[in-house]
Amino acid sequence: MTRIKICGVTDIDNALACVEAGADLIGLNFYQPSPRSIPVERARELAAELRAAFGARCPLLVGVFVNEDAADIRRVADIVGLDAAQLSGDEAGETLAALDGIGIKAIRPRSQGEALVYADTFAPHASRDERLPSLLVDAYHKALYGGTGEQASIAVALAVKGRTPRMMLAGGLGPDTVAPRVEAIRPWGVDVASGVEDDQPGIKDLAKVRALVAAVRTVDGVSIQ
Repeated sequence: MTRIKICGVTDIDNALACVEAGADLIGLNFYQPSPRSIPVERARELAAELRAAFGARCPLLVGVFVNEDAADIRRVADIVGLDAAQLSGDEAGETLAALDGIGIKAIRPRSQGEALVYADTFAPHASRDERLPSLLVDAYHKALYGGTGEQASIAVALAVKGRTPRMMLAGGLGPDTVAPRVEAIRPWGVDVASGVEDDQPGIKDLAKVRALVAAVRTVDGVSIQ
């Protein structure tokens, strides 16, 4: 089935409800300029409560970082208990390599050619863990590191998918837009943040989360009771 990552969660009760609604991965944003950023200590508490509540069923917890060095990322990962670290800035392959298999590089290619260059650059250092994406494709924006609500090009996403085993798709995904994108691209997973929110960044609208999960599972051929 298509994996579903709900990203930029900031509240424990909201996070618990997102997991109950069907999230496979939960994203915790440590990029302080983001309206969805979460302090490290609160993230540690949230992670502990999720694991206490769900045990072995707990979704994977992914920290989102922008242009941090590997040592700082690993420090936060150890404190919080992250399963993976998503690099959403302008990081080089060396930073990804230094994370020893827990790193996920997010890319925002402007063209198919640039997409293939990025894919080839980061492929040698991608996670081999089949529970994690090997590369994440988001929409290009000249100033913002994701969370724009804009959609990635289908051609760009398909180009990356051909070069990496587990491509996760982000950008402009919500209950009404996710099914056509999954049908057209068939990504390994989808990554959603603003598309399941109303007015408060970091707090997910649970009706939208459920609707998005149902839309993805319908494409997967799985009915939601």
